[in-house]
Amino acid sequence: QVQLVESGGGLVQPEGSLRLSCAASGFTFSLYVMSWYRQAPGKERELVADITSASRTTNYADSVKGRFTISRDNAKNTVYLQMNSLKPEDTAVYFCNAKRRETNYWGKGTLVTVSS
Repeated sequence: QVQLVESGGGLVQPEGSLRLSCAASGFTFSLYVMSWYRQAPGKERELVADITSASRTTNYADSVKGRFTISRDNAKNTVYLQMNSLKPEDTAVYFCNAKRRETNYWGKGTLVTVSS
């Protein structure tokens, strides 16, 4: 059974940091491109960052460049999102995604709230 389980969300003050984790199981994690998406209230889901299977390439949304870092540990079947200098506009549900060719898996999301 495929599972993607996000953790690490919560309430943080502006300029604070959080580290999200996504633990994967039920598929060959190392073969998949892993991504973080987010969806703010009333907005469409958007890509935040992705990382190729061998960690050779990362890609970031312009809004998070220089503040967020995506990484993965294929031995632990886990992908991470380190989020620094958080802003209120980063408030959203953050989703983990695994993609390979036509196959696409999603986690249920973790809520990040940036507020003073």
